[in-house]
Amino acid sequence: MRSLLVTGGAGFIGSNFVHWVLDNTDASVTVLDAMTYAANEGSLADLPEHRFQLVRGDIRDAALVDELVARTDAVVHFAAESHNDNSLEGPEPFITTNIVGTYTILQAVRRHGVRLHHVSTDEVYGDLDLDDPERFTPTTRYNPSSPYSASKAASDMLVRAWVRSFGVEATISNCSNNYGPRQHVEKFIPRQITNVIDGVRPKLYGAGLNVRDWIHVDDHNCAVWTILEFGTPGETYLIGADGEKNNQEVIELILELMGQPTDAYDHVADRAGHDLRYAIDSTKLRQELGWEPRYTDFRDGLEVTIRWYRDHESWWRPQKSATEAKYARKGQ
Repeated sequence: MRSLLVTGGAGFIGSNFVHWVLDNTDASVTVLDAMTYAANEGSLADLPEHRFQLVRGDIRDAALVDELVARTDAVVHFAAESHNDNSLEGPEPFITTNIVGTYTILQAVRRHGVRLHHVSTDEVYGDLDLDDPERFTPTTRYNPSSPYSASKAASDMLVRAWVRSFGVEATISNCSNNYGPRQHVEKFIPRQITNVIDGVRPKLYGAGLNVRDWIHVDDHNCAVWTILEFGTPGETYLIGADGEKNNQEVIELILELMGQPTDAYDHVADRAGHDLRYAIDSTKLRQELGWEPRYTDFRDGLEVTIRWYRDHESWWRPQKSATEAKYARKGQ
């Protein structure tokens, strides 16, 4: 693949994917991003001009999407509204961006016969009991529990329908919770890291027993490229690194790695509809395509992530005050 169109490429996972592709392949990349609050142009600074272009635009703009898809070899579709709390407060952007936007992408790749990889989330499967030994697999029944996860579930179903009905050459991946550089400070791990940097006690929803299956963003993006190159069209691959940790463990490890007492955090009211546990079984991806994560120890990946936020304060500082003011209004 000589050229890629990456939607949502100025966001957290998308921008890291752009860096990964430019560092590890010979492909050129065009990013289409609406540059909402979750995007950061600084995440794409200093990239080689002969291999990279940023286009500001909306994935719901059919004419623009068609123009860009017509001149690319493959589309990697990251663009989405993705914050659960925001979807509870105002679902409409999640419906229009995640569903209508995906429809617009599908129509364009169908017209031009372009390969598509659709990036989704494990949240489409709902949650698991804390003591349940099972993990999500590609055949797990969908059971979304928020407007965000419901909209992503709908977009997955659209992709499958376009594969079956129109022969679109597409794959889907559902990934567990990502962490790493360039993640907006509204998200759990960067919020706690930047709070500690600012001398503020981290905040923990409820009892902190909710479990997430953490994966470093570079491992996720390596998996996406592997699927793009070697995945079978029409198939779904789950991406995970066996990184199950509850939120209390994560906060306490952040505090330890940053030289603070491990109990120096505050409990706040739990959020509505807070899923109990996510866990990914990535056996299919590993056995069929040979992918393996680099960061097999969550502690190592978290240490690298903390170092990045310490070294790049100018990247996250402009977001911080407004983010904390928003949480303060909700008592969180």
